[in-house]
Amino acid sequence: MFPFPELWPEALVIYMQGLNTPGQLTDPKGKKPGWQHGLGAEGDRDLKFFDAVLASLKAEYQVDATRIYSTGHSNGGGFTYLLWAARGDVFAAMAPSAAAAPRLLAKLTPKPLMHVAGENDPLVKYAWQQATIQAVIKLNGCGTGIAWDQDENCTIYPSSKGTPVVTAIHPGDHKFHKDAPALMVKFFKQHARQGN
Repeated sequence: MFPFPELWPEALVIYMQGLNTPGQLTDPKGKKPGWQHGLGAEGDRDLKFFDAVLASLKAEYQVDATRIYSTGHSNGGGFTYLLWAARGDVFAAMAPSAAAAPRLLAKLTPKPLMHVAGENDPLVKYAWQQATIQAVIKLNGCGTGIAWDQDENCTIYPSSKGTPVVTAIHPGDHKFHKDAPALMVKFFKQHARQGN
């Protein structure tokens, strides 16, 4: 689903796998892998896992600390928003797919966002995703949306803070859109974290 090594060969790509976790919308008994749903949930085991993975990578590789990104689909997209809320200072930009973050919005700080959403998503309702997108547009100080110069099917909301929002809205359902990885790589390449 995420062919980033082919799309961005010079990037170090890490595919983290969550443990079996009770789902909010599906899998209430937690028989399938997932990610913690909120700050403090599951003893913050997934945030601790992220911290350990990042520390290990920094010890073993030359990691450009200004170019660390997160993406994920569905529950992974929700965890991307959770990472933003809990570890936002680490990341240059975020690109969740099929996710919403109503309980995390107050914890977010301005950061470039690409959000991929299906208009007919029966699981993570499009209206929920739109509410999250609109909240981030406001947080990021964005203006009116225009066609993105990297892909005319996407909309960019330019930001006075240098933290634009790009939306890749498709007519599909909850499935990960086949064009999303290439769009995410284009987006990530445009954004490096400012400051230390």
